[in-house]
Amino acid sequence: MQKEVYRPLQIWLIIGLAMVLIQVMLGGITRLTNSGLSITEWNIIKGTIPPITNEAWEHTFEQYKIHAKKQYESLHAGMTLSEFKFIYFWEYFHRLWARFIGVVFVIGLVVFLLLKKIDNKLLIQLLIVFGLAMLEAVFGIIMVYSGLGDDTRTWVSAYKLIIHLIIATLIFSYLFYVYLCYTQKNTADTHLPLSLKRLSSIIIVLIILQILFGGLMAGMRAGLVHPYFPVFVHGSNMINALQSPAPQTLDEIGDYEKSVYIKAVIQIVHRTMATFLLVLIGWFLYQLSKLNFSETMKKARTFFAVMIVLQFTLGVITILLSIGRIPPFWGTVHQCAALILLLSSIYVRYQMLEKK
Repeated sequence: MQKEVYRPLQIWLIIGLAMVLIQVMLGGITRLTNSGLSITEWNIIKGTIPPITNEAWEHTFEQYKIHAKKQYESLHAGMTLSEFKFIYFWEYFHRLWARFIGVVFVIGLVVFLLLKKIDNKLLIQLLIVFGLAMLEAVFGIIMVYSGLGDDTRTWVSAYKLIIHLIIATLIFSYLFYVYLCYTQKNTADTHLPLSLKRLSSIIIVLIILQILFGGLMAGMRAGLVHPYFPVFVHGSNMINALQSPAPQTLDEIGDYEKSVYIKAVIQIVHRTMATFLLVLIGWFLYQLSKLNFSETMKKARTFFAVMIVLQFTLGVITILLSIGRIPPFWGTVHQCAALILLLSSIYVRYQMLEKK
């Protein structure tokens, strides 16, 4: 059993976390720039190389027009080949980065196994990460194909999108937990009340659930329905918000869900949960502040407090700027910050965890 941290292995785990976070960011950009259906084939080896010749580009563009007909006609009608290359780039880079993560993971795992720096416990944990990554790849394929060959669908299925997002969230969360297990052998705050420990676990679950609703918001473009804050409809109330969308966004919503009511409900739930989490985490951190805890917990608590305020603020900015389209920059930053908020909640909970 390892008794000390092997620095290169620690750096490898940090690189893995950063790469997963970047992959989620690329996924957000791909979705918000309507680029996700630009590649209509899934070739693990051949897909590593993009079209080279002008003839190959023309063929790829024609395949997009055929297999993603609804998206092309609704969002990209009249698009030039140069403009197509822009949306192709984001989907291509998203897929290429996933392959790159796989290469970095496999090479690192083999090297550290040969150096005998990975014990059985860590090996099992890393194999779980690998299994989740394979599952993520499969659902990535399923998600993309849900938007191809269907003349009624402008985007991929929002429900398959959230499965894809949640698996990515689990990979990021579990990999961070593996990193903590490897680098922080002992925790100094196991004496804290059981009630706070349970509450911290509940908060983690609620943040994951909130990320799920965020995926639905993105997949359904639900943020376009009522781009107002703090009210849901300018000069109106929540009941009216459920009945009709903001008129200037109707053309951009598309027909993913025929009922605007569903989009409105998703947005209201997401925004209500955000407020609830802000209050709940604030109360949790206040209760924690009245107790004696370690310097590590102090840093974890401060970071957690900063992230919940920042994430709530980013959510408000994203909603207010969702006039006609979801702002790609703010939507992507909001999504990435959600993962960092989750990471901070896990870090706080880990400090209270009794090590076996």
